Amino acid sequence: MSTYAIIKTGGKQYRVEHGQSLLVERLAVGDGEDVSLEPLLFVDGSEVVDGEDLARVSVTARVVGHERGPKLRVVKFKPKRGYKRRTGHRQELTRIEVTSLGVSSGRERSRSATKEASNGA
Repeated sequence: MSTYAIIKTGGKQYRVEHGQSLLVERLAVGDGEDVSLEPLLFVDGSEVVDGEDLARVSVTARVVGHERGPKLRVVKFKPKRGYKRRTGHRQELTRIEVTSLGVSSGRERSRSATKEASNGA
């Protein structure tokens, strides 16, 4: 069984695996930089991590480059009035490659959580 995660970026959800390359909505990050993505679900073989345990999951990707999507033609037309308008739209996209996908141990998480709790009290 494979290891994969469901991530959320740009208002969309994607199923990603380690080493996968995909196009997402434009990210305000330069080429070659790393970006952390928000996981919604993590599956490692038969182990499924979701809900509160997602705080232990990290998904990182490297920005490969920025691209533009295909041109979409938009037409406005009103019959019998001679009104015609034609415009176009190209979506700004970012190509990313997933570099790491994993779960940190619960012990490390509990230590940092207790430190934060003691500092906040």
